Amino acid sequence: MVCRMFRIETEVDKTRRELLITRLRETNTAASPILRALRGTPTEREVPLHIWALDTTGELAGGLVGHTWATWLYVAYLWVDDRHRGAGVGGRLLGEAERVAKEERECTAARLETWDFQAPEFYRKQGYDVVCVIPDYPPGITEYTLTKRFGRPGALPPQEPPGTPGAP
Repeated sequence: MVCRMFRIETEVDKTRRELLITRLRETNTAASPILRALRGTPTEREVPLHIWALDTTGELAGGLVGHTWATWLYVAYLWVDDRHRGAGVGGRLLGEAERVAKEERECTAARLETWDFQAPEFYRKQGYDVVCVIPDYPPGITEYTLTKRFGRPGALPPQEPPGTPGAP
């Protein structure tokens, strides 16, 4: 048996971070034929997607920040100012992001995370399905991961995990 000694460090190091990302990408590409096939294609790149809603004075009424990658739309942030909630702004922002993702970037699905006090029901009404529930993340809050398929022919709808609110 070979025993090796390692020094463990906890410092933030951007150079090592980039090296780690490069090596992980190489390892994943070698291990996955799907990722190998993705390399060098237009969908390999993560492309930012930002949608803004401005009120009549030009002030920010709401916005969506995300990206597309590998035929998926990822919604990182969706926010609507309190003064404009209930007016359909959030649905319009999400709808436009989905339209761009589907029609201009050939995406087939979307994913996002939200907390229990934010908008899980809003996303369900927009056709999203809960695929993961993480209770107590952070403590006292439940995080939901939701996805939506964009109507690929023959695709089966995702099933909610057992114990998910609304699951059979």
